[in-house]
Amino acid sequence: MKVTNNTILLTGGTSGIGYELVRRFYELGNRLIAVSSDPGKLANLRSQLPDIDTIPCNLADSTQVNALIRRCREDFPDINVLINNAGVQYPYDWLTESDGYQKISDEITINLTSPLQLTYGLLPVLLKHPEAALVTVSSGLIYAPKKSAPVYCGTKAAIHTTTKALRYQLEKTGINVFEIIPALVDTPMTAGRGTGKLTPQQLVDEFIRHFRKNQFESRIGKTKLLRLLHRLSPALADRLMKNG
Repeated sequence: MKVTNNTILLTGGTSGIGYELVRRFYELGNRLIAVSSDPGKLANLRSQLPDIDTIPCNLADSTQVNALIRRCREDFPDINVLINNAGVQYPYDWLTESDGYQKISDEITINLTSPLQLTYGLLPVLLKHPEAALVTVSSGLIYAPKKSAPVYCGTKAAIHTTTKALRYQLEKTGINVFEIIPALVDTPMTAGRGTGKLTPQQLVDEFIRHFRKNQFESRIGKTKLLRLLHRLSPALADRLMKNG
């Protein structure tokens, strides 16, 4: 895949991995359309990157997701790269949580349903281009889950499997299907949890190298070792990752 002169729609573009992806692709000479649920953060992003386009959208709201798809089809027909980056993680114990229904719904919708709907809805746009890309962001937790985030782990495993199946469906089209499989990254979502985190800059450096080479699965950081360990001894991988 080329890394310049693309038109890129990216969700969750105002912080963490998404912000670094937006910043780096912007510097490489691409047109960026950043999506976030926070209009204030989008305004701040525009002040830093004046030529960027932004769209507010709460990905937990199906009405807003459908409106986002319609707007992109009408106003941004040049989109040839879709990066489904937005995600949430609510670590909680089902035995003590009092707001579980809403948290379960939000995690599934934001992490799984909305990116799949965006992908499906924007396929007609992507298919118009001779070279296009779909990028999803999963997690090293697809190999071994942690007990504190069962829904998050489940949605990331589902995104991984769906991405792989879509790669099969689209292999005879011009759409290249990529997946970022990161280890723990230092973002607002992971604040106060874990050690030895990747920086967003390290992750994006490695992903862009893989993107250039059409390396479709980007295992970044310790996920390389975790995948190997999972293949050699699934039980050991589970024990190591159980407590997060």
